[in-house]
Amino acid sequence: MIGMGRKDFEYMEEHVGDVAFIAYGDTLEEAFSNAAKALINIMVNIEKVEPKEVREVEIKSEDLLGLLKNWLEELLFIFDSEGLVFSVFNVKIERRNGEYILKAKIYGEPFDPDKHEPDTEVKAVSYHMMKIGEIDGKKFVRVLVDI
Repeated sequence: MIGMGRKDFEYMEEHVGDVAFIAYGDTLEEAFSNAAKALINIMVNIEKVEPKEVREVEIKSEDLLGLLKNWLEELLFIFDSEGLVFSVFNVKIERRNGEYILKAKIYGEPFDPDKHEPDTEVKAVSYHMMKIGEIDGKKFVRVLVDI
């Protein structure tokens, strides 16, 4: 797993056509960042993605589950529409005027199949089994994606 001597995310056994993961963090922002890493790592070898370019994104939702889903779907959209993959995610989440706002600086580079070792195509992020919680003082998010 990616991380500094600790587990940022882990994959779980699911049904054929699905991949589930749990991402962890000291904060909700870190858990969302690690969820992005887990998602990208399904599609490519994230360790080969260099943070050469920066992109700023802003996501809004009325609830945290919607924010998580919209965040991961935005990363899929950028990959599908612009051919960019990312490996570093600086996430900030705030609540303002009754909605959650995620602002992130994401770092990556254009997708190169020879370099990034493409693996599995992610088709969609599902609400099924999605959860945001805390265990032993650590935040976590659980996500299921359709492949």
